[in-house]
Amino acid sequence: MLDLEVTPERSLGSTNENWEFVLGMHFSQAVAIIQSQVGIIKGVQVLYSDANPLNVDIIINLPQDGIRLIFDPVQQRLKTIEVFNMKLVKLKYCSMPFNSPEVVPSIEEIEHSFGATHPGVYDAAKQLFALHFRGLSFYFPVDSKLQPGYAHGLGSLHFPSGASPVVSRMAIYSGVNVAESRPPPMPLSCYHQQLYLEAATVLRSAHGTRGLRLQLYTEGSIRSLEPRKQCLTREILFGDSCQDVASNLGAPSRVFFKSEDKMKIHSPSAHRRVQSKRSDFFFNYFTLGIDVLFDARTHKTKKIIMHTNYPGHYNFNMYHRCEFHLQLAADKVTEDAPLDAPVTITAYSKWDAIALRLTPAERPVVLHRVGSTNTANVFGSTFSYGYQDMIFEVMPNNYIASVTLYQPATPYHVADWNTSSGNSSASSINTTTTGNAPAASSSSSTSGRNVLLQDSKPNQANIRITA
Repeated sequence: MLDLEVTPERSLGSTNENWEFVLGMHFSQAVAIIQSQVGIIKGVQVLYSDANPLNVDIIINLPQDGIRLIFDPVQQRLKTIEVFNMKLVKLKYCSMPFNSPEVVPSIEEIEHSFGATHPGVYDAAKQLFALHFRGLSFYFPVDSKLQPGYAHGLGSLHFPSGASPVVSRMAIYSGVNVAESRPPPMPLSCYHQQLYLEAATVLRSAHGTRGLRLQLYTEGSIRSLEPRKQCLTREILFGDSCQDVASNLGAPSRVFFKSEDKMKIHSPSAHRRVQSKRSDFFFNYFTLGIDVLFDARTHKTKKIIMHTNYPGHYNFNMYHRCEFHLQLAADKVTEDAPLDAPVTITAYSKWDAIALRLTPAERPVVLHRVGSTNTANVFGSTFSYGYQDMIFEVMPNNYIASVTLYQPATPYHVADWNTSSGNSSASSINTTTTGNAPAASSSSSTSGRNVLLQDSKPNQANIRITA
């Protein structure tokens, strides 16, 4: 049984094992904690909506420990910690137990441990009394016949001897209302000396994509007496050396050397290629949500991949979401937008809306990933659409899983593309050079993943991640 410390409006964690779930922490950081407690925390479930991934909370459910972690679906940061079964966990506040097999969390015990607060609120439909502290709420099941006497709070109610209600559920959140809680900014304790992405802007010129401008933040200088958030701006351009990228972004989370090119067969010259002893290689920046691919011969940047980290994708939980912003000139006119209105694409755009105003070069390439041990991919295939010097990997729900930016073999002029048909010379460029980056990137860190899809409610997936 877990023995955890409660900190209102902040966290739930183990002082003995030196870990804690902190409000505002990223989804992947919570998963890392659970993985570090393998054998102790068991039966983990991840709940999300396939159809509405931006409108339904992402939940990590720990049924054997009675704990539920609720994450904002857009920011993917922890907003609520819920203990839904008090009998499965030991809880203490300021090192004093208030819930354990020996200590029953009655009304008197809660008031003794946490002090006085505002009168409780009664929910007649659920027959629950809620006792609210700032950033912390307790819920008591109360018989409906006691409802008229609750005007002065739970403490004023008169219960039969030994029938004082016991806490059935507890919630930790930021603010004063759990129903309207939002995740706070990522706390400095979760930075771990890593670099994080605020926003990414795709840099474009008349000749295509140039690179990315990144708005970053990290922990402040060690010269400061107090830890603080430090913001900075960096650019990654095609042609930058691996030393340039490392100087701007720091050491990568992982370096991955490509062993194969899954899209080579789509090139008209694929059968004439000679196997090279060199290998292109990636810098994987998981906390930034990007990969940078370098040429094996020149060690110069040739591709950049931006990941959106949607649940239901093979790479989910590997990257933080890349909050990118991309503007393109429209190819088609719609009722809602004239031709001169730019097409704005972000991590939250849907491909069917984009395709109304752009003309992809070719039919999509179907991308089906498998693990290094040829394990089945329970998430299914994705579709890669080429457009100019970009590849959009699209999930079955029409959300974009990743965007690959690259330098075509033959430069073209953006204006020429926009005034021509989809059969321009740039079309063949896309199909001869696209697609390998997303596939290779996924193989960089997904070996050994073991994910089992379970039966679920309509429009909601239920995943069990096993060690």
